[in-house]
Amino acid sequence: MSDSKGLTYRVEPGGSLHGELRVPGDKSISHRSVILGAVADGTTEVDGFLQGHDTLATANAFRALGVRIDQPSPGRLRIHGVGMDGLRPPAGDLDLGNSGTAMRLIPGALVGQALTARLVGDASLSRRPMRRITEPLARMGAVVRATENGTPPLVIEGRPGGLTAIEYDSPVASAQVKSCLLLAGLWARGTTVVREPGLSRDHTERMLRAFGAEVEVASGSAAVRGGQRLRATPIGVPADISSAAFFMVGAAIAPGSRVRLRDVGINPTRAGVIAVLDAMGARLRLIDQRLVGGEPVADIEIEGSELRGIDIPPELVPSAIDEFPALFVAAACARGETRLSGAAELRVKESDRIAAMADGLQRMGVDATPTTDGMVIVGRTALHGATVDSLGDHRIAMAFAMAALRADGPVRVEDCDNVATSFPGFVELARGAGLGIEAER
Repeated sequence: MSDSKGLTYRVEPGGSLHGELRVPGDKSISHRSVILGAVADGTTEVDGFLQGHDTLATANAFRALGVRIDQPSPGRLRIHGVGMDGLRPPAGDLDLGNSGTAMRLIPGALVGQALTARLVGDASLSRRPMRRITEPLARMGAVVRATENGTPPLVIEGRPGGLTAIEYDSPVASAQVKSCLLLAGLWARGTTVVREPGLSRDHTERMLRAFGAEVEVASGSAAVRGGQRLRATPIGVPADISSAAFFMVGAAIAPGSRVRLRDVGINPTRAGVIAVLDAMGARLRLIDQRLVGGEPVADIEIEGSELRGIDIPPELVPSAIDEFPALFVAAACARGETRLSGAAELRVKESDRIAAMADGLQRMGVDATPTTDGMVIVGRTALHGATVDSLGDHRIAMAFAMAALRADGPVRVEDCDNVATSFPGFVELARGAGLGIEAER
């Protein structure tokens, strides 16, 4: 257990979830709306912006880079774009807190600017690997310096007019790597092409098109031509499927539950959690499917059901990578064995999510065996009450809070302060839906 417990969740055992809920706006789309809106020509209006620590760190970073960003009301931003070459040198470090998305995407927008910037983060972010962006950016002619270990802080020395497009075969399917290089490609001579071994989320490609850029997308690749300008556009941010996933799993594992989650983004590059739960036998329906700002959206209705263990198909891993903490809880409550492989990326998230989830599930009496790139979980009828450490990882914290629905005693989840990075108001929304959760220090 960590020495500094921070915020602790105490969750009473059992119960069920009910009601019509709207989880906060999509974190990935919120980040991108600020980055692209900042360098666009004109004023971008964003509705549904996630008011979380991570996304606010991105907004504050661009304010420090000379972009005026107003907030006329909660969840609404007005971004006064400065154009492709209008960012100014910041007066100090750009503090990105816990946000790996910000740390990996923002350099793509800065390497072609006439400025020097230093990007810093908290202790967790400062351990995350950055060579996956610094090395291909260097091939484009960018100057980005990390620590000897390839971790933040990152120092960026912009090279206006000094970038050259590359064709890059990414060793991993990573939307963050792809997005960083596509952004940098806007300032490069030629056409930048990124190829991936699997399907990663495509929010950047969709949003670049919304801002008027030409983006070529083929099977396993995306390309953007340098020298294009972006035009301001209104952005509607759907509810975040990664946040909805906790209530989807909570409702699925708790008998008698019935929840409707409104306006959830169901982008196919993010919807692996739906496919996995469906394969496990969850009673789940998509209602009122529609497009909002180029992104597919639906209401999701889910009821309590008896889940079964499965071998999770490898092709679903990239599109469910952030939802595996919640899905591990579903597996722990399923009949039979669930196997996951091909998810080594979970080892280098905000925590080692494979190790953290295996440890917590074992404390709750679950036969959970971590592997190099996944886990083998044997489900059981009831979980034991326990004290678990989230290791400061917001997704671990929320996953174990939902696990209490199938526990035989109270569950204490320690070190939960970072839930505010992605899901402000989680405790209040969960309590209103029927979870017996309290937050204490």
